[in-house]
Amino acid sequence: MPAAARVADIVAYLDELLEVERFADLGPNGLQVPGAQQTTTVVTGVSAQRALFERAIEERAGLVLVHHGILWDFEPRRIGPAQATRLRLLLGHDIALAGYHLPLDAHPIHGNNALLADQLGATSHARAFPYKGEPIGAIARFDPDGVPAAELFERVARVTGRDPLVFDAGPPTIRTLGIVSGAAANTLSDAIDLQLDAFLTGEPKEHVMAQAREAGIHFLAAGHYATETLGIRRLGELLEARFGVRHVFVDIPNPV
Repeated sequence: MPAAARVADIVAYLDELLEVERFADLGPNGLQVPGAQQTTTVVTGVSAQRALFERAIEERAGLVLVHHGILWDFEPRRIGPAQATRLRLLLGHDIALAGYHLPLDAHPIHGNNALLADQLGATSHARAFPYKGEPIGAIARFDPDGVPAAELFERVARVTGRDPLVFDAGPPTIRTLGIVSGAAANTLSDAIDLQLDAFLTGEPKEHVMAQAREAGIHFLAAGHYATETLGIRRLGELLEARFGVRHVFVDIPNPV
């Protein structure tokens, strides 16, 4: 039988764990929409959307936890029809929404990039690739002998559940891999400056094929969504262990 936990306590725990105050993000981290004061079920998902909220209603969740929230600096401040529908679902069923974006990418243990490094078999990894002063990615190392490039490509496919787009322009053995999940194709320039063997992100951009080939580095794009499922799922598992709540991860795959 799951335990009831205060939503405020859950959000305070995550705010502290992820050190949200350190990040200049593209939207607010933490609680975005208030709802139930207590919950026995937490639903997690990568991106806030109607389909996720409808599943949360079915699961009788009092809190939805996401990586991509519903409030962004690059979107209109007016509430349009789609946003209104989302809010009706949350407010009408007393469901709170909390989101953690860059802090969840960056966390050295529970973040998307650290978890990708671990699951790809890296022997060590360290935070790297700063955004507005805070590192949000990781450099994974495969010591002492490295890993054959073809094998690493297969590991990426296995971990993300999809075949990555690969520009196979680097060395036959990979010892260093830069990782920045999501939309970080432009960070390839930093990986080149650091003389890394390979760079992994979610989305590609047109210019990176020539850039990778000319610099002699492998570039892998394994999907924005697919590279960002690990962190939010881990947060749900942490909440289940710490607060005794029931955790349900809702997978809504996105080809991007």
